[in-house]
Amino acid sequence: MSNLPLDGKLALVTGASRGIGAAAALALANAGAHVILTARTSGGLEAVEEKIHAAGGSATIAPLDLIDGESIGRLAGAVSGRWPALDILVLNAATLGSLASVPAIDVKEFARLLTLNIAAQQALIAAFDPMLRASADARVIALTTSVASQPRAYWGAYGASKAALEVLVAAYGEEVKNISAIRTHIVDPGATRTAMRARAFPGEDPATVKEPAIVAQAILDLILADTPAGQRTRVEG
Repeated sequence: MSNLPLDGKLALVTGASRGIGAAAALALANAGAHVILTARTSGGLEAVEEKIHAAGGSATIAPLDLIDGESIGRLAGAVSGRWPALDILVLNAATLGSLASVPAIDVKEFARLLTLNIAAQQALIAAFDPMLRASADARVIALTTSVASQPRAYWGAYGASKAALEVLVAAYGEEVKNISAIRTHIVDPGATRTAMRARAFPGEDPATVKEPAIVAQAILDLILADTPAGQRTRVEG
């Protein structure tokens, strides 16, 4: 019998094909969870799945575009048909959009950003709420950014979407805390070596910021530490 801390647990990680999502999926799998990997690119997901299997873990890939609302319902139906409960939901997928002054924000791009960064996150929570309630100890982890609480010029669109995500997830936590075993957490990864970071800071030396694995370990520690609901954690390093 396995003595891994998350043995028998089911986790779902969005944006799992690279960066923080991929690292989080690997960390959860290494701790014993079976991890469902979702992202748009099947190639990236397959590479992460191979790493998990090579390390002795188990995973299932589910390529999908979260902007397609119906795909979330289909995923939830498929998952609930195979497993009785969802123990860990990591809401990592997001888009940065273009950095622009508030008056210059492109309307169509802003709508797409809000669809992925907010509407899709609500749809995921709604679709998996029954499975989360069925868990004996469920965690919903949402990734945020410092600009959600400390506004920065030209980051209005992305920062606003993440501020809204924090409120959405925290409100859900308040709704379920007395009637379920669900706990919600907000994680601000800080400066991390990701493709999104490289796009936002093209002149930055990637070696000067921490690897995604450090954030993944912080997420795992948050889950294993029996952390109270509603905590906002910033990952230093």
